Amino acid sequence: MSATRRQVLGRTGALGASIAFTGSIPELFAGTAAAATPDPRPLGQGGYGPLVPDPDGLLDLPEGFRYRVLSREGDELRSGEGKVPSHCDGMAAFPGRADGRQGRTTHLVRNHENRPNAAFRVPAVEGLTYDPMGLGGCTALELGSGNRVLSERVAIAGTAVNCAGGPTPWHTWLTCEETEDRAGTNGYAKDHGFIFEVDPYDPRRTGAVPLTAMGRFQHEAIAVDPRSGVVYETEDAFERPFGLFYRFRPKKPLGGIGSLRAGGELQALRVPGVPDLSTIQEPGTAFDRVEWVDVPDPLARQTPIRFQDFGPGGITHAQKLEGCYWGGSSVYFVSSFAKSADGSAADHFGQIWRYDPDRRRLTLVIVFGPETDVQLPGESPDNITLAPSGGLMVCEDGNGAQHVFGLTRHGEVYPMARNRQAVPSAAAAAGGTPKDPEWGEFAGVTFAPDRRTMYVNCYTPGTTFAVTGPWRH
Repeated sequence: MSATRRQVLGRTGALGASIAFTGSIPELFAGTAAAATPDPRPLGQGGYGPLVPDPDGLLDLPEGFRYRVLSREGDELRSGEGKVPSHCDGMAAFPGRADGRQGRTTHLVRNHENRPNAAFRVPAVEGLTYDPMGLGGCTALELGSGNRVLSERVAIAGTAVNCAGGPTPWHTWLTCEETEDRAGTNGYAKDHGFIFEVDPYDPRRTGAVPLTAMGRFQHEAIAVDPRSGVVYETEDAFERPFGLFYRFRPKKPLGGIGSLRAGGELQALRVPGVPDLSTIQEPGTAFDRVEWVDVPDPLARQTPIRFQDFGPGGITHAQKLEGCYWGGSSVYFVSSFAKSADGSAADHFGQIWRYDPDRRRLTLVIVFGPETDVQLPGESPDNITLAPSGGLMVCEDGNGAQHVFGLTRHGEVYPMARNRQAVPSAAAAAGGTPKDPEWGEFAGVTFAPDRRTMYVNCYTPGTTFAVTGPWRH
C-alpha cells in the first residue's frame, strides 16, 4: 500500500472512487427483490455522499448516518463467561422475538478467527467446547429496539480460525474453520478444519459437534440452495495447489437443526480441461455440463483433499476462493485474486463465478483484469452482502485505510464506512507505526432482517458496530 494512496483516501474519504471491470453487474443481483425494480437514480448518484470524520476516532460515515458500538474486544461478556474475544470476523443477523418496546429483537452470531496467539480467546464453556485448546469460536448477541444489547454469550468454543461461513434456510449459522491443523499441531488436542452448526437462539441445541461429512479443509464460506438443501463450500488454501469448490449433498436436506449431522456426499467441481480457473479471462465464458467428482477422503486422514487423486481428469483449482452466496437459482463464488508468482497459472485481480445447478453450467460473470486501477476504490475485497437498495456491501481487507464499499446495480462504487481504529503496534503484522499506521480490516457485514441496520465488525481491535441512517430501500 503506497503512502500516496493512503494520504489521498485520508483526505477525500474515497469519494468518487471508481473501478474498471468487465462483465455483467446486473447478473450479481439476479433473483433478489430489489433487482426486479430498475434503479431510477442516474449514474453518479449511487452513494450517500462523502465520509464525515468521526470526532471519536472510531468509524467515519456519510452525513445522516450514525453508529452504536455493540461490543468491544476485551470487555466483559454480559453473560459473565469471560472477555469479549479477539478477531471479530464473519457474522449473520437473524430475526428474533417481539420486543416490548416495539418491533422485534435481532440475533447476531459472530465468528472469532482466533489462532493460538489470540489476545482474548473464546471462553471455554461446558457443553459448548469442542477442543479446550482451541481459542476460536462464536459469540451470540441479542439486540432489542434501538440496537440495545440484551444479551451476549458464547455460542461455540474450542474451535480454530473461524473465518466465515453462512446462514441456513432454517436460521442457523454454519461457522467454518480456515485451518487444516491436526491434533498435536499448535497445541491442539483434536483435529481441526471442520464446519460447525450454531443455533443463534439457543446454542446448546447445537453444541460443539463437527460436521465431518462436509469435509476437513481450509474452509472459507458456504451458501445453501434453498430448494434442494445442497451446501456449496469454498476453500481458501494458502499454498499451491490452491483450493477447490465443493458441494455437499446431505442425506436429510432442509431437515432443520442437526440434520446435517446425518451425513451426505462431498464432491468437488471439475471443469474438464481447466485445471486452474485463473486461466479463464473472458467474462461470459460458460462451461456446460461441468462435473462433480466424489472426494476420496473427506476427512483428509493422510492427505489434504486438494492433493488427493481425483482420477485421470484431475480436479479444478483456484486461488483465494472466498465469498459465496445464493441468488435466484444460482450460487455465486469469488476468487479474490490470482498471482502467478504464488503458483497460479495466470494473474487476475478478481473473478466472480456463477454456477447454475439446473443447467450444470459454470459462467465467469465478472473479471477484474490487468487494466483495472487496483488503487481505487480499494483492494482485497472480502465479506460481501446484499444492501437494502439491491446493490452490494463489500468489506475491504488490505493494507492502509480500510473501508466498507457499496456497489450499485449501475456498477458504481462508493464509500460507506472507514475504520479509524489503528491496529495496536504489537499486532500490526504489516508494520504499522504511529506515524504510518495500519487500520484493522472490516468483516462480517450483514443487515438486520428489517434492512434498517447494517452490522459490521472491525477485525482488530475487535469491535462490532450497528449503523443506522437513511438507507434506501
